[in-house]
Amino acid sequence: MSSNISDRAMVSPKAKIGDGCVIYPFAYVEDDVVIGDDCIIYPFVSILNGTRMGKGNKVHQGAVLAAIPQDFHFTGEASELIIGDYNTFRENVIVNRATHKDGQTVIGSYNFLMEGAHISHDTKVGDHDVFGYGTKIAGDCEIGNGVIFSSGVIENSHTRVGDLAMLQAGTTFSKDVPPFIIAGGTPVEYGGPNNTMMAAWKIDEKVQKHVANAYRLVFHGQNSLFDSVIQVEEQVPDGPEVRRIVSFIKATKVGVITKK
Repeated sequence: MSSNISDRAMVSPKAKIGDGCVIYPFAYVEDDVVIGDDCIIYPFVSILNGTRMGKGNKVHQGAVLAAIPQDFHFTGEASELIIGDYNTFRENVIVNRATHKDGQTVIGSYNFLMEGAHISHDTKVGDHDVFGYGTKIAGDCEIGNGVIFSSGVIENSHTRVGDLAMLQAGTTFSKDVPPFIIAGGTPVEYGGPNNTMMAAWKIDEKVQKHVANAYRLVFHGQNSLFDSVIQVEEQVPDGPEVRRIVSFIKATKVGVITKK
C-alpha cells in the first residue's frame, strides 16, 4: 500500500516514508527523516532532519518536529528526535531534537500534545501523557507515563515528573514531581495523591491507600526528606508503586517539591 503525498508538499526524495501515509499540501519534509506507516501530516507542518517517527502519528498544522535546539551549547551536531506510535501533535507544537552528537529527544507512544506545546532538547517523554495548551517543557527533563500537564504549565530544565502525576494549570516548577500525585500553585506544592488516575490505571484501592500513607510521611512529617524515605520503607507495605516512590525520591538531583 503506497502513501498519498500531495504534489504540492515539499518532501525530500531521500526521506523514508512508510505505507499508508497521507501528506497534505505545503508540508515540508527534509532529507534525514523517517516516517512510519499510516501517519497523517497536515498542511504547513515542518519535519526536519533527525526525525525518526513510528506509525499512526498525526501532526497538525504549524507543528515543527526536530527543530534546531534552543541551546547555546548546540554547534550543529547531527542528533535525533525519536517518536513512537500513535501520538497526536496539535497545531503549532514544537519539539526540538537533541543538542549533542548522537543525542536523542524522545517522545514515547500514545501522547497528546495540545496547541502550542513545546518539548525542548534532550527531554525524554514516556507514554500516554497529555500536554495542555501552551505547556513548555525545558531541556533535559524526564517525564514518566500517564502524566497530565494542564494548560500553561512550565517545567524547568533537568527536572523529572513521575508516573501518573498531574500538574495543575499555570504551574511552574524547578524541582522533581514524584509519581501518583497532584501538584500545583505558586509556589508549586503537593496537592494530594492522584486517585483518579490511579483508579483509571487499575491500581487497587488498597495500594492507593499505601501511596497516600507514603506521601503523608514524606510531605506532612517533621523529618528530613531522607529520613521520611526511610520511614516509608519501614512503615508502608511493600509493592511496586511504593518502591517507585522511594526510588524516584532517592534519585533526585534537584530536590522534590514540598508541602507548605
